[in-house]
Amino acid sequence: MRTKGLKIFAGNSNRKLAESICSILEVPLGHARIEKFPDGEIDVKIEEDIRGVDTFFIQSTSPPVNDNLMECLLFADAARRASAERITAVVPYYGYARKDRKDEGRVPISAKMVANCMVSAGFDRVLTMDLHAAQIQGFFDIPVDHLYAAPVINEYFENLKTNHGIKNMTIVSPDVGRSKVARGYAKRLNAGLAIVDKRRVSGEETEVMDMIGNVDGQVCVLIDDMIATGGSIVDAAKACLKFGAKEVYVACTHALFCGPAVERLKNAPIKECIVTDTVPIEGKEFGTLKVLSVSKLLATAIRNIHFNESVSLLFKG
Repeated sequence: MRTKGLKIFAGNSNRKLAESICSILEVPLGHARIEKFPDGEIDVKIEEDIRGVDTFFIQSTSPPVNDNLMECLLFADAARRASAERITAVVPYYGYARKDRKDEGRVPISAKMVANCMVSAGFDRVLTMDLHAAQIQGFFDIPVDHLYAAPVINEYFENLKTNHGIKNMTIVSPDVGRSKVARGYAKRLNAGLAIVDKRRVSGEETEVMDMIGNVDGQVCVLIDDMIATGGSIVDAAKACLKFGAKEVYVACTHALFCGPAVERLKNAPIKECIVTDTVPIEGKEFGTLKVLSVSKLLATAIRNIHFNESVSLLFKG
């Protein structure tokens, strides 16, 4: 138990999610002023006493990535200098995660560099969700609690199966790299498993080569951790239908929806696009979009961390 209880603050990236978390925990959202100087520099001031307080800062490093990341780092420094007892970064979406290894010469390992910055800034702990690569947890020299949106997404599809009498569901991984995650969903939903075999033609373009597994006559659910421009997931949806799928659902945790993503998904041959609210969706809605909230999951994790209880118990069963 902390000496002066719990206080939760939020940056500008996703205040709606932060307010929902605070409502569930029945604690007020802390007062912090986060503004910009005329030249674009970010200014942070914590406007209440946090000496000896267990302090949480909720901030996804979603677009604008660099502004949101800098808000996060400056808050940690301010909280450390204000003598907070423990400072936890709640990062529902961790940006710069694609570069988790040196895959060619003369490139950075961005995910590691950002982790170093967060530790140096003063964070004592990190709570995040559905990292692009699970090994990023090892980049931090502080404890990392890695949550999964699977319980929320699984519940939605369990209800869908029950309400619509779906018996022929297959979970589809949009590429070989996500097959382990897709297998987990397939096991929990008692569904089949298939993998889209594709090749990357360029940074923004992929080509579907084949389908590993049977999707003929199946209700397919494409599972991914994020949707950026939407090109890969839309191509995968078309591939499922090409190989005989009855209908296609798309599900992801982080709905970044950059560039042409909304237009692509709006016109894609998909029944529904299910996402969570780890990043803000306002202004990017379309007819087939369904947004699930992870606020209860994050709120429970924050409470368990505060009271030094197990976070992994959230995934039992």
